Amino acid sequence: MIRSRFLVALLVLALTACSDTPTTQSGGTAPKGRLATVLSRGKLVCGVSGELPGFSFVGKDGKYSGLDVDVCRALAAALFNDANAVEYRNLNAKERFTAVQTGEVDVLSRNTTWTMSRDTSVGLEFAPVVFYDGQGIMVRKASNIKTLADLQGKSICIQTGTTTEQNLTDQMRKRGILYTPVVFEDVNTTFGTYAEGRCEGVTADRSQLVSRRTTLPKPDDHIILEEPLSEEPLAPAVADGDAAWSNLVRWTVFTLIKAEELGVTSQNVTQQVNSPDPTVKRFLGAEGDLGKGMGVTNDFAVRIIQQVGNYGEIYDRNLGAKTKLNLPRGQNNLSTKGGLLLSPPFR
Repeated sequence: MIRSRFLVALLVLALTACSDTPTTQSGGTAPKGRLATVLSRGKLVCGVSGELPGFSFVGKDGKYSGLDVDVCRALAAALFNDANAVEYRNLNAKERFTAVQTGEVDVLSRNTTWTMSRDTSVGLEFAPVVFYDGQGIMVRKASNIKTLADLQGKSICIQTGTTTEQNLTDQMRKRGILYTPVVFEDVNTTFGTYAEGRCEGVTADRSQLVSRRTTLPKPDDHIILEEPLSEEPLAPAVADGDAAWSNLVRWTVFTLIKAEELGVTSQNVTQQVNSPDPTVKRFLGAEGDLGKGMGVTNDFAVRIIQQVGNYGEIYDRNLGAKTKLNLPRGQNNLSTKGGLLLSPPFR
């Protein structure tokens, strides 16, 4: 009897081992790595600045808003059908990469420049660019500083741990301009010192300068010099070496861009599901299994657009003409409109 039971147990074990790989609700293979961790946790942990209006900022009501925040919300919508299933972690420039490397955050969506060294030796993998920027310098109108050359012998506030420090050094060295760097780790201290008049200029990404200028007591008393110091493509980042997770983040960003390309908005997405256009139907999951290949439901794009909107809607809401920042789309427009934003095909 014991021998018979043992043989039956072995048979059951063998049949179980030969069965199909467990599947998700979307019908794909069971997720692994960071994707499995996030799904089992039931929320996304997203690293942001939390101090930059228009990109990631905490309001008086404790709610987060901004372009970087909406990227986090889009991921949560794709994963959980709930754009609010996000825990935000405020990270400064110095600690942001460690937070990704150690797994403290699932994704970094924090005005971070995509550079070669960060992509190859810091252990990061970047998603598509969500904002094309460039470094600039802000000064007071009353200073009569009009060009970089006028900064000869002047002091400039800089936040350390960013690309801005090296960019400024390189550009001033190339031009033979001597200046005094006033360096801080904290971004609030950096801009606070400038606001107090303890340095004659402050340097950062131009979008950050525009954003921070709105928080100064008299914003109109400050100007941003025309001469750019660098090109700064800002993109979300995840830990290197996890293809399933990086694919999900990458194609979530592309979803925002492709939706605008196709004219799919938060207002018409429900109707667009029934579009006769096969490209739109495939994009929205009415046909095909694109979501299944990423470990989410096939209607992931519908979830994202319904709850967060397309890239254009996100831009207008956070940075556009009706906001205090009033940043022209420029390079951040679709490629069909003279910008740099382009999505690969959803097929």
